[in-house]
Parts: sequence; structure tokens; C-alpha cells
Amino acid sequence: MGLHNQVIRRRASVRLMTALAVVAALLVASPALTRASAADGDVGYEDQSFSGVSNPPTEDKPQSKLWHNDGSWWAVMYDRGSRSWHIFRLDRPTETWVDTEVRVDDRRQTLSDVLWDGNKLYVASHWVTVSSEGTVKPSQDGRPARLYRYSYDAGQHTYSLDSGFPATINDMSSESLTIDKDTTGTLWATWTQVSGSSASGYVNKVYVSSTAGSDLTWRTPTVLPAAGADTLSPDDISAVVAFGANRIGVLWSNQTDDTMYWAVHRDGDDPGQWRGSVALRGKKQADDHINLKALLADQQGRVFAVAKTSLDELSGAPKSSAQILLLVFRPGTGAWSSTVFGTLADCHTRPQLLLDDEHQIVHVFATAPTSSGCPYAGAPGTIYTKSAPMDDPVFPPGRGIPVITDADSAHVNNVTSTKQSVNSATGIVVLAANDSTDRYWHADIPLTGEPPVPPAPAPVSGFTASTTAGTAPLDVQFTDTSTNTPTSWAWDFGDGASATAQNPQHTYTTAGSYVVSLTASNASGAGAPATRTINVDAAPPPPPGGSGVVRATFSTAVSPVADGGLTIDAPSGIQAGDVLVSCVVMNGSSISDAPAGWTGFAASTGISNPRVYGYYRVADGSEPASYRWAFNRSVTSSGGIARYTGAADLDGAAATASGASAKVGTVPGVTTTVAGDMLVGCMGINSSASSIDIAGPTALSEVWDIGAKRHEYDDGVQAAAGPSGPLTWTFSSGREWAGWLVALKPS
Repeated sequence: MGLHNQVIRRRASVRLMTALAVVAALLVASPALTRASAADGDVGYEDQSFSGVSNPPTEDKPQSKLWHNDGSWWAVMYDRGSRSWHIFRLDRPTETWVDTEVRVDDRRQTLSDVLWDGNKLYVASHWVTVSSEGTVKPSQDGRPARLYRYSYDAGQHTYSLDSGFPATINDMSSESLTIDKDTTGTLWATWTQVSGSSASGYVNKVYVSSTAGSDLTWRTPTVLPAAGADTLSPDDISAVVAFGANRIGVLWSNQTDDTMYWAVHRDGDDPGQWRGSVALRGKKQADDHINLKALLADQQGRVFAVAKTSLDELSGAPKSSAQILLLVFRPGTGAWSSTVFGTLADCHTRPQLLLDDEHQIVHVFATAPTSSGCPYAGAPGTIYTKSAPMDDPVFPPGRGIPVITDADSAHVNNVTSTKQSVNSATGIVVLAANDSTDRYWHADIPLTGEPPVPPAPAPVSGFTASTTAGTAPLDVQFTDTSTNTPTSWAWDFGDGASATAQNPQHTYTTAGSYVVSLTASNASGAGAPATRTINVDAAPPPPPGGSGVVRATFSTAVSPVADGGLTIDAPSGIQAGDVLVSCVVMNGSSISDAPAGWTGFAASTGISNPRVYGYYRVADGSEPASYRWAFNRSVTSSGGIARYTGAADLDGAAATASGASAKVGTVPGVTTTVAGDMLVGCMGINSSASSIDIAGPTALSEVWDIGAKRHEYDDGVQAAAGPSGPLTWTFSSGREWAGWLVALKPS
């Protein structure tokens, strides 16, 4: 199909609407078909009112209200002024329905099924009585179903009722009634008929009738002579279709025995000769939502049907269970196959299907809620579509692409269209109704032969922070974890600053509690913001006798695949005299070459994995954009560089340690010679699992935790000179470990 060229439209105003974001990425407006909108968010066209009609005018599920003829789309629609049903023509340049003033039925309690056979227009109009499992309404006699037949005048572009019509199909009301025509010219009709009372019990049966020699003469209705046709629940219905060049089929639901039944009559045989079979059977597999279509020119003679299951009524049914199925009958095998169109989670209802014979695509339309979630199966909202090749009808997951949405009133439902096949010349027109506002809506969709791909759902925003607490200035690395493929990010750091990068770094310079939020977006819209609180403490006062060592900024790098070295970006804001400290953790190997000007002070290499190295450098004011450490062989690694101000040099030698698998790793202490030294420690573990966490010593603050939780770097001021004592890191499970500790002397 070609939804790429569909336009998004709304009411009869004169300016182009701002497209709904979910669809705009897929659809390109056609200037010849564009009509403007008064509000954003609508999809499709809002049409005239149907106030005064007794039933939703685009019902019932198996029925068709539209047809295409002589280059135009037509519909039987309710005319509020005359309080009757008329034939309307779609004026495509303006996308409005034009009343031809040709009357059909003046009974507003009726619904109709329309058949255009290429020569005559047939409209079967029946008086509606709807039963449900909870509320049963027997069919009423004296409420006839009528057949109207019209001839088309191509010169006048109008229809006229043929002499003698309407004819009477039956004398009983019904929930639904459909018609079709076989190759002998015989018309067939089917419906279900409820009888009985609450005292005697209710009986619902499938009825059929056909014409006898003339469209004006209908045989006496009979119960369909097939198994499962006389034991229906009051809620069940039937539908008829001509198929396979010489056959008529009836499909019906039977919720009393959880079965969808199918019966076939060969053209020209005695009207009472039917062969019945099972189309679908299983716990809660049957429901009264059916729509049937066939291509008479199809050499395989296939019949396509969409049917709703009742699995939403089954306690504990998984949300992945089928709610809407596409059923395909192949006469060659005499069997039906099924494909899932929508699941319980998708919340589809009242499906309709159309067959594109030119491109061999099946298009299915159904109602689902406009917003997320499923308040109940059958909830109104938006009309969605999904498509699949006829030969391999596998539908994409999700609700599909919206084709009709009323942004002001999410109550659109009961989509309908035509029995005919469609192609690039006809396009697709579907009609639906908003029963809350009493207005018709329609969509006009060009066809190009390419099944549309529904947009990815809107993202679920999420992120992590390298730390959530610390002393100002506090550097925090934020990492986006949003799902559903976001394409843009809006960060609010809570201190007046913002960013649009996917994974920004931010420095908090003032003490306070800051709520960080991320809103991730894609073509389908924006996800709800994700939030996280960052608590920043005031910087401690400078220690006596020195200006104090302060960590300013940092940068990190991870090489998750084996590489012969590791490149780490320079931290931001480097000034001459700053002391840079680096920790490099690798899976085995050793460092063969360090960047120019860097001095190694620690190498914890007592075990093969991890190897943990420490380097430092006093900045000279002309630092490169990045630094690279070379390894003796290619391994995975991670590392980082922290920038310190107010530091002069190292205060003594570093302490190192390593150990076999354990839940703790302890590094011997160092002894500082002056007050206000900055203790810096780095711990690496042998793990690539994200569930393994490292917790640093309580005397230090976490600076970074990177490399799939293989590597943590911590620091903290030791106010008084003297021994620091040993420092211990803890792990969430036993791992081999290695680490070091060093002190930076204030300048």
C-alpha cells in the first residue's frame, strides 16, 4: 500500500494542518488532496453529522457501505435533513461527500449492506435488533429486510431506483445481514435470527435466502443446513461471500461451542445443498466480529476473513494472545489458515479488510484506543491499518498506522468500506463514525503497492547517572537508556542548564538538590520524562597551609571489543599546572607505551585479569584533544582521566594490591606528609556483567563507574597528615580484583 503519500486532514477550513507527529514521518501531503485543519492531531477528514440515526451508521461488522464506480467513490449515508438514507458521492478534490438526493430507505432504524456488481447497485437494508450475551432482544417480525436495486446513468452521474423495488428479503429484524451474487446471477443473503423468551430460553440460528429467477423474488428463508448453524449464542452473526468463480460461502460465529463455522454452496445446485466445515475452533476463539472478502479473479479461489476472538474474556490470557485473526480459506485444500493481526495488548476491535488485486496485498483496518493501554476490548478511539502480502500474510507488530483520529474526541469506531477489490486507480476510501459527536469521518488513501511499515512507538524515556551525590564541583556523566529508538533528547539538569546530546556530561558547581529530567522523542512522539535527583554538597574549606586540591572535570572511555590500545579524551577546561590522573584497566596484557609526558606510578599486575595501571601528568597548557595508551596485545579495556586543581605533585609512592576471587578488595594505605592531600584510588574487577557492582570506601567519593561495572575510580580529601589506613572496595559477587591508592599534595 502507499500510506507514504497519504495526507493528514481535518475539518473544512482552509489552511494546512500541522501533521500528527506519529504519521508525519511516513506520509507526504499531496497538494491536490490537501485540506486544512483547525487543530493539530487529527488524521483523516471530518464529515457531516448523522444526528438522529438509531444505530452507529457505519455498522455492522460484515457489512459494506461504500463502492467505487465510474471513477468515483460512493456511499450509503444518513441524511439528517430528510431523516433518511441517501446515496452520496465523494468529491475527492475537496474531500467532501455530496448528496445525490437519491433516497434509499426512510427507516432510520435500519443498516445496509451494499453490492455493486459492475452493472447494478444492490442495497440490502434491514431493521436492526442487537442482542448481546447479557441483553437478549429477539428478532421482531413485521420488520422486513428490503432489497433496493439501482441503475447508473453515466451521463448524469446518478442512480435511479429500478421499477418494482424495493423487494422483500425477509420479514424479520436482525443484528446484521449481508448479500452477495453468484455466477448464475442469483443473489444470496444471510443473517442470524433470535427467537424465544427468558422463560423458554433463547435460540439463535443462521438463516439464508436467495432469489428465484428475478431479483424481485426471494425464496422463503431457511436455517442453513449445516452443523453448528442452529445452536448459536444470541450474540452471534453470519456473513456471505461469493468466491472461487462458482461458489457461495457463509461464515458464522458460534460462541456456545467456541467455533467459527463455514459452509459452501456450489452455483447452480439446489438452494438447500450446502457442505459445512470448521474454520476455527478452540477455547474463546469465536466472537461476532467478522468481515469476508474474495477476489473472483483469484485462480486459487481464496477467501480472506478477519475475525475477532474472545480471548480477552479468558482470565489470565497473556497479552500476546491473538485478539484479531486473518483467516484464509484455500479451496484446493479445503482448509483455513490463520495469522495474527493484533494481540490483546493491541486492543483492536471491529476489523475490516480490503484486497488489493493489483499488488496482491491485504489491508486490514480496525479500531483501537487513541492513547496507550487497553481500557477494555472494544474501546473506541482511532482507526488503524496494517497490511501484508496475500501469499504470506504476516503483519507487523503493534496497532498499525492511524488513518482516522479525532483529536478532540477519541471515539471513532466502526470502520467500513467496499466489497470490491482495490488498486492504484481506485485507492482506498474507508468511512467511520464518531458516536460521541455524531459525525462521519473518512480517510482517502492512495495505493502504490508497498505495504506501509508502522512507525516505532514513542520512546520510553530513561537514563543513568555516573553518580547521584557528591561534593561541588560535581561532574556527572548521563547515559541515555531510552527504548524504542529515540532520535532526539531534551535534558533539563535542574540548575537552569539543558542539553540535546544523547549522553551529555554536566558539572554542578553549587550545592543543592537537582531534579534531572530527560524527554526522549522520535517520529511517533515524546515519551514521558524520566527523572533522577542529584544531591550536591558544598565544597569543604581549604585545609590549613594550602589552597586545597579540588577535582574539577573528568572523562572516561570504554573499549568493549579487543583493541591494541585505549584512547581517552582530555577532560574539559585544562589549565597549565593542573594535575591529570589516569586509571587504565584491561583484560590481561600490559601497557607498552604511554602518552608523552605521562608518568606511571602504579601497576597492579599480580593477576592476569584485571590489570590496573595508574599514570599522572602536570598539564603545561598545550594539551592534545585525547591521549592513547598502547598495549602489548589487543584486549578489552576501560579508563578515565580526572583533572585536579590546587595540586602540586604526588605525595609519596602509591600502594597497590590484587587478589583472587572475593567479594572485597583491600589496598594498603599511604602516608601523607601534609594536610589536605587528595586520596585517589582505582579498583578493577574481572567481570563484564552489568549486574556486578563495586562500592568504594566510605572515606572516598565515587568519581566514575564504567566499563560494564569493571572499573571504579574514587577520591577524597584527607584533612590531616599521616597514614590513611587500608581502604576496601566491596563487590556484589566474588571476582578477581586489582587496585591502587595514591595521594596528591596541595600546591
